[in-house]
Amino acid sequence: MFAIIKTGGKQYRVTEGDLLQVEKLEGEEGGSVTFDQVLAAGDKIGAPLVEGASVTAEIVDQGRGRKVIVFKKRRRQNSRRKNGHRQFITTVKITAINA
Repeated sequence: MFAIIKTGGKQYRVTEGDLLQVEKLEGEEGGSVTFDQVLAAGDKIGAPLVEGASVTAEIVDQGRGRKVIVFKKRRRQNSRRKNGHRQFITTVKITAINA
């Protein structure tokens, strides 16, 4: 069975046992987190959420993503700007889908 969850402003299709990298979540490694915003679970589709459905996951790792370079240049203006950014991410393992 699969579920579609919403976290960090994004939607993810998950099944049990999946490893998933999402926006930073509070919690320690080895801890548990519950996603309550379930948009679909199996053959049930919510309007907008499925009533009483939740997805439970275990936090595997707290880390940072790859570096993204932001480079802006205005031609013929001798103007340029270079920035870097690394997003904080949480890796979770889906343990149960409760529909």
